[in-house]
Amino acid sequence: MISTVVWGTGNVGRLAIRAVEAHPALQLCAVIVHNPAKVGRDAGELGELDRLLGVEATDDIEAVLAARPQAVVYAASGDVRPDEALADITRAVRSGAVVVSPALYPLYDHLSAPPEFRDPVLAAVAEGGGSLFASGVDPGWGNDVLPLLLSGLGTTIDVIRCQEIFDYSTYDQPDSVRYLVGMGQPMDYEPMMLMPSIPTMVWGGQIRMMARALGVELDEIRETSDRRPLDTTVTTRTMGEFEAGTQGAIRFEVQGIVEGEARIVIEHVTRIHPSCAPDWPVPPDGGDGAHRVVIEGRPRIQVTIEATDEGENRSAGGNATAVGRLVAAIDWLVEAEPGLYDALDIPLRPAIGRLGRKQS
Repeated sequence: MISTVVWGTGNVGRLAIRAVEAHPALQLCAVIVHNPAKVGRDAGELGELDRLLGVEATDDIEAVLAARPQAVVYAASGDVRPDEALADITRAVRSGAVVVSPALYPLYDHLSAPPEFRDPVLAAVAEGGGSLFASGVDPGWGNDVLPLLLSGLGTTIDVIRCQEIFDYSTYDQPDSVRYLVGMGQPMDYEPMMLMPSIPTMVWGGQIRMMARALGVELDEIRETSDRRPLDTTVTTRTMGEFEAGTQGAIRFEVQGIVEGEARIVIEHVTRIHPSCAPDWPVPPDGGDGAHRVVIEGRPRIQVTIEATDEGENRSAGGNATAVGRLVAAIDWLVEAEPGLYDALDIPLRPAIGRLGRKQS
């Protein structure tokens, strides 16, 4: 059994506890928390399981890493604290652990990562012998392995388009939704998510990975964006009220330009309420969210994925798929050479030993 730590117990961490507990090759050995109120609580409670696991949460990072766990699922956020997240991750890698994490988007495609992100991780790998694989949903499998897998079914390919279409009122991070994305803010407010170069910083690595796998040369990466106000004041179930005239929807694209044309495209359509921008793409069933890949060519291929968890919540479902991809990579990484890996390195494999298996 591979001794595995879950670091962080928020939206991603509680899913990670469940995923590690369910995996037949992994043994949950510790849970690291930052909130003093969570110290001493059982991992089964924090993971919202229906039983205790006999692993108490701790904030003693040094003691956990000194025990030399083989793997760490780093589930703490890196969106608003990238320096701290990088320091935590390199600390775990330096201890010799295999680390998987959805934090730090620049490391999703480590070949194009800025030196300030890449170099500390490589130094930690060389010093401690650990590894890192960073990935998510979108950015993540929704615009790396999934479109590339589908591309192999085509005869000719003109455009690969990856879409995330989501109602962000289901996204349990109010500060990110209201300030990073700008929902409910005046239309003259500039959301950080749409500032020039930010979309490319987050999703550009996915464009480069797809181009690399497809064997095409990128001319450049471009960004487009659009925003719509709410026509009427709306009240959401989880985030309260959003006033008429404030931002209610955004739509942007990160485009990989090949021979002057947008050939590899990542598109986001994000609403706070389905009444806003009804002419923009919507999930096929009118639900809260979906990820879609469209390959224009012969044949034309379109695949839509909808995942739900925690009471039919699609944001939680998306997070769970990211965790599933990361946790499933741990046993492969433990057998591989120490290093910095990306989604093109990690094979997609069946969920061995988990069909019909109940957590115990």
